[in-house]
Amino acid sequence: MSDGDREDAITVSGVEKTFGWGGRAFKALDGLSLGVPQGCVYGLLGPNGAGKSTLLRIIAGLVRPDRGSIAIFGEDACRRSRRRLGMLIEAPAFYPFLTAREHLEMFARLSDTVTMVEPVLRRVGIEYAADKRVAAFSLGMKQRLGIGCALVAHPDAIVLDEPTNGLDPDGILEMRSLIADLARRDGITVLLSSHLLDEVERVCDRVAILRNGRMAAQGRVAELLDSQARFWLNVDLPEAVVERLPSQADAGDGGVYVRVGRDEAPDLIRMLANANIRIFEAKWVKPDLESVFLSETRRELP
Repeated sequence: MSDGDREDAITVSGVEKTFGWGGRAFKALDGLSLGVPQGCVYGLLGPNGAGKSTLLRIIAGLVRPDRGSIAIFGEDACRRSRRRLGMLIEAPAFYPFLTAREHLEMFARLSDTVTMVEPVLRRVGIEYAADKRVAAFSLGMKQRLGIGCALVAHPDAIVLDEPTNGLDPDGILEMRSLIADLARRDGITVLLSSHLLDEVERVCDRVAILRNGRMAAQGRVAELLDSQARFWLNVDLPEAVVERLPSQADAGDGGVYVRVGRDEAPDLIRMLANANIRIFEAKWVKPDLESVFLSETRRELP
């Protein structure tokens, strides 16, 4: 279990996928395992070619893995278990001559959830355009409709590929609010991929960072940021600190950054004070998710 005793909504176990043959073969996923806890917003990150889209397609049943397995709420992924998922993979495609309401009604009839059409139109913010043909929709409106189609069957979890694609800043704020609300109010698990790291940091509880089809880092966003926090000191003799701690200290931002554990910080301050180094300020500096992302995707994998 990924979160206490709760069953994972989506479990990925040792999944491998290679495209092509011989010298042209490309391994998109290389023994990847992860668990998406129920009720959380889980972000899937990675540079282009890291395997994000391949993983989402495998979860959706659009691509078969070469090895490994996918489980959905504890059941092997199949047509029945995937009915518990709402999915928006890559750019949504629609019938241009149908309206937004007609699209939602079409999907709702398949799952006998026609009563969800009007609430979903309001939820994704396109009720004002419900009876317009999709041919007249902007990219952002189509993105909203695509998420509506993923929600109309009243799923227990949704999988979203770049859900803020095409949205203006106000639309991004509304989408962030919608995604957070789905998890916190409705208890819907959200698995999303995105290149907007600032938005992921704001909305996601947990993230997985992929690189070359393998796991580079995963965990709670707050814990990942804490793990790479640096201790910064504003002192009167920064060069003396660097001399005393040549393998741990680096000058920067008008002071000194020291690589030290949180439980070691009090002893460090005491040692510097005993050496008559005056300390004017000491604080932990947390990186943002972009810094963690760059650090994890550039370091050498085992």
